[in-house]
Amino acid sequence: MLVFLELTGIGCTTDKKIQLMTDKNLVSIKEHPVFIDLSEIDNQFNTNDIVLYQETKKGLKTIPFQIDDNEMWFLQKGNTNGYVIQKGENKISGSDVNIQKENGDLVLSINQLPKLTYRYGMTYPPEGVDSIFRKSGYIHPLLSPKGDTLTRIQPPDHFHHYGIWGPWTHTQINGQQVDFWNLGDGKGTVLFKDFIDTDSGEVFTSFNAFQEHIDLITREEPQVALNEILDVRLWDLDREDRYIFDYTTTFNTPMENGVLFEAYRYGGGLGMRFTDRWHKDNCTVFTSEGKDRLSADGTNARWCIVKGESADGKGTNGILFMSHTANKSHPEPMRIWPIDANGGRGDMFFEFCPIRHEDWQIASQKKYQLKYRMVVFEDELSANEAEEYWQAFVKAPKMSLIKEQ
Repeated sequence: MLVFLELTGIGCTTDKKIQLMTDKNLVSIKEHPVFIDLSEIDNQFNTNDIVLYQETKKGLKTIPFQIDDNEMWFLQKGNTNGYVIQKGENKISGSDVNIQKENGDLVLSINQLPKLTYRYGMTYPPEGVDSIFRKSGYIHPLLSPKGDTLTRIQPPDHFHHYGIWGPWTHTQINGQQVDFWNLGDGKGTVLFKDFIDTDSGEVFTSFNAFQEHIDLITREEPQVALNEILDVRLWDLDREDRYIFDYTTTFNTPMENGVLFEAYRYGGGLGMRFTDRWHKDNCTVFTSEGKDRLSADGTNARWCIVKGESADGKGTNGILFMSHTANKSHPEPMRIWPIDANGGRGDMFFEFCPIRHEDWQIASQKKYQLKYRMVVFEDELSANEAEEYWQAFVKAPKMSLIKEQ
């Protein structure tokens, strides 16, 4: 399918169009972010004086967009006849997608309703629990579109669990094993260091956080074994029952001999401890390969739907987890707790774990990246929808200039 974005009135020649390539089999693709590199249009025009229209059966409809590093981002919603950019005054505004710091929390909201919080302040364990379990640099709470809390931190069975986070577990540094996951061992931890950037606008809000993976044992004093940049971007889909957020981790090691991530069932990637309301009787799992709660653990998948009973007991909500094709070991291995976990309660834990089945050698000063996208939803999300969202995630969303033939 070809979608054209026609350029008029902004100093471009009229024989140029922008073409968006999408999979021909995606006849009903779901809403997802796309962008155009504005430098390919005209480096000279003022981006404050353009309007973006979507062509509909009733004519042109103005739609919101957001410019980030000379890229114009907007939402593609289903099939369309095309888009038109014109010079003019942009009077339309999208939803209020914003970001706010308060008491060690960075809160990302849509229309003044919080969706996810990144905790950059230090969180200490409950009274009477060893302070070694203190932590910063994690996501909690993550809320469903209607406001149910989906994450959990510091559960008594695993005080080192912190909402959504991704420490590495069995690592080898200069011949010694360091564990950044199991805080109680006192071998390592991952902490927030600083913010690189935050942004908000008509379509998304985002932040880049610098996190340090600190080795506590291989020298007389702690040392930074991994430098990580966590990039989180919250997208407004302009619907009350779903939203998207991206979770991208980029990291390197300053260690001269590098770091070895040993194969293990936990570590890195993207881990999430779910709400204590969910257990074996009221939550389910379904993967892109057709696996369920009983069979998914240790298998590989492009995507995985985890859903459970809503807080009011009248419906369901959940998360579609997606792994990018560029990730290590994609389709990516998963760790999903067995249904009899935690003394038979069957609490829910999910992780994309790229080192589940094989080691990963991290070379000194080399950059590595893992990319994930989540759709947080109310009610139901079908397997067909999940595949469409995943296709939209992994297909390059960039539009490129071509000359009309």
